[in-house]
Amino acid sequence: MGQLSAQFLTEATEYGGFKMSQPLIDLVNITKSFDGDIVLDDLCLSVKENEFVTLLGPSGCGKTTTLRIIGGFESPDQGKVIFGGKDITNVPPNKRQLNTVFQKYALFPHMSIAENIAFGLKIKKKSKSYIDDKIRYALKLVNLNGFENRTVDSLSGGQQQRIAIARAIVNEPKVLLLDEPLGALDLKLRQDMQYELIRLKNELGITFIYVTHDQEEALTMSDTIVVMNQGYIQQMGSPEQIYNEPENAFVADFIGESNIVDGIMLHDELVEIAGAKFACVDKGFGCRKPVDVVIRPEDIDLVKPEDGTLQGVVTHLIFKGVHYEMEVTTPDGYEWLVHSTDMFPVGEKVGIHVEPFDIQIMNKPASEDEEAVGIDE
Repeated sequence: MGQLSAQFLTEATEYGGFKMSQPLIDLVNITKSFDGDIVLDDLCLSVKENEFVTLLGPSGCGKTTTLRIIGGFESPDQGKVIFGGKDITNVPPNKRQLNTVFQKYALFPHMSIAENIAFGLKIKKKSKSYIDDKIRYALKLVNLNGFENRTVDSLSGGQQQRIAIARAIVNEPKVLLLDEPLGALDLKLRQDMQYELIRLKNELGITFIYVTHDQEEALTMSDTIVVMNQGYIQQMGSPEQIYNEPENAFVADFIGESNIVDGIMLHDELVEIAGAKFACVDKGFGCRKPVDVVIRPEDIDLVKPEDGTLQGVVTHLIFKGVHYEMEVTTPDGYEWLVHSTDMFPVGEKVGIHVEPFDIQIMNKPASEDEEAVGIDE
C-alpha cells in the first residue's frame, strides 16, 4: 500500500461496512527547509496506536526534524500534523499529549531525583499525594526504587536515562518521543536499555517514536522501521521486511551488509550476474532489463569451484567470533562479501552458490535519492 494522506485514511475508516482503525498520528505532506535547504520534502507518515516506530537514517536525513515537528518544537513550512483525528500543527508542545526524551537528558542537577520526576506534575498543579504516588510508580517501572532522594550527579548514564524516561511517563503521554536517547551509553548498557525500552513500551501500552542511526537498535526494538534519506521515506515496514526485502539499493546498503551488484533480468525468475545465470524468484521486471541485485553475505554458500554458479578466489579472511568474514574476488574484479561458519583460507579457489529465494531483484533508481512509494501497512 502506498503512502496515504490523512484525508484518505479518514474517509476509508468505513468502506462497504468494513471499518479500518484510524492512525494515532498522521503527517500529511510535510515540507520543511532551513536556510533554503529542504530537509523534508512532501513527507507523509502514519503511526498506529501502541506501535514502536523507529525513524532510521544517516545524519541529515530529516529524522530528528520529523520528530521535532511531531513534538511541536518545529513548525512545518507546509503540511499538517494530525493527532487522533485533530489538526495539532499549530498546537504548542506543552498542549500535546506527548513527551520527549532527548539524547542529552536535561535533568536538573540542583534537584533531587524525586523533584526532577515531579517537575511537570507540579506545573500542572497536581496534589502532593498524587505526585508522590506517581514518583513511586515511575521509579518502580524503571527499576530504580528508593532513588527519590539521590542527586543527579550520583547516577550513572544509564540511570540518568531511566530518570529522564520516568519524568516523561508520569505525565501519562499517549506518545513518547525518543531522540537517540541511548547514543551516550556504552555498548553493553545500550543493549540492556534496548530491552528495558521494549519492556516499558509493552507495560505502558503507549506509542513510541524513536530516532536513531543505529541499524541494530532499529532491528532489535521496532514494530515498524521508517528508513529515511535526504528528506524522503525510502521504505517503511517491519524489521523483517526491511532486512529481507529492501526496496532499493540505499535501504539494502544501509540496513546490514549487502552485496549490491549489477545484473540483467533475462526473464522472470532468471538473472544474469557477471555473465553467469542465477535462478531467482522475482517476476515482472521485463526481459533483458538492467537491475540491481542484492545478496546478503550470510546467504552465500562457498562450494567447490565446479559446483558454483560463479568462481573466485578468497582474498581476505577475518574471524568474527560467530562466523568468518571473507572476501571472494571473481574474474570481473568484484569482491563478494561472505559470512560463513566454514573457513576457507586466503588463496583458495571456491565456487559461489546462492539459493533463488536469497536473491533480491530491484529496479535501478532514476537517482540516488529517488523516493520509494511502495509502503506496506
